[in-house]
Amino acid sequence: MMHPSELLLAISKQKQEIKFSMRLKRESQRFTQLLYNALFDSETEADKTLIELEDLFLVIRNLACPEIVGKPCKTWEDFTQVIPELFCSLKKDAQAIFENDPAARSLEEIYLAYPGFFAIAIYRMAREFFKLKLPLIPRLMTEYAHQLTGIDIHPGASIGNSFFIDHGTGIVIGETAEIHDNVRIYQGVTLGALTVKKGLQNSKRHPTIGDNVTIYANATILGGTTIIGENSVIGGNAWIISSVENNSIVLHSPETQIIKNPNNQDE
Repeated sequence: MMHPSELLLAISKQKQEIKFSMRLKRESQRFTQLLYNALFDSETEADKTLIELEDLFLVIRNLACPEIVGKPCKTWEDFTQVIPELFCSLKKDAQAIFENDPAARSLEEIYLAYPGFFAIAIYRMAREFFKLKLPLIPRLMTEYAHQLTGIDIHPGASIGNSFFIDHGTGIVIGETAEIHDNVRIYQGVTLGALTVKKGLQNSKRHPTIGDNVTIYANATILGGTTIIGENSVIGGNAWIISSVENNSIVLHSPETQIIKNPNNQDE
């Protein structure tokens, strides 16, 4: 049996290789939710919340970037400058959901109850920090949305206007995916890499989706050179590893048989 002192020594040696505190994850999650509330909760006072957010951002920035602790934080100022543009983009997303989903009764319902919108909103916020080359925090933000919604969008992905996610559970959108305007995606869709190798880290590994494309449930589209042409429809469960021309319909057709139950025949 290991003596307690030996166990503590083993843990201590292991921790010497760990550079970050788990507090960074907790505070990043708190920052993400507070930022969402500042933009979409009528009872959250924006003026006070922005001050709190700046203070909290400094905390997580210092945890993520210990080498610049105490230095001025231009990154936060850069982010606040794009908030009006961010609002405009997210309104288009919400409107796209409202116009495409017959179950949606109001924009308020979308803001409060739609996991697809929440995941898109957090992605767009995190994307701004990703473009500012802030380490770790953008990933922690989108991972928070992933935990709550089951939708995994890498902040490095490029997503155009009026993006519609319906249901959303199980969606995976990789780091180098490019999604153009007015794209509709359903649950279980994967925009992934065809080959997973560390040496491809700096290459385009994920597909490009053209304007006005609809991708139905559980379709898988792989590869950095794969382009889905505009106005195309990708059917459910399709497996695609090469490009599709504009205005295409791609269907997966499993063979389905219906057999009459001999134990339940009409008399």
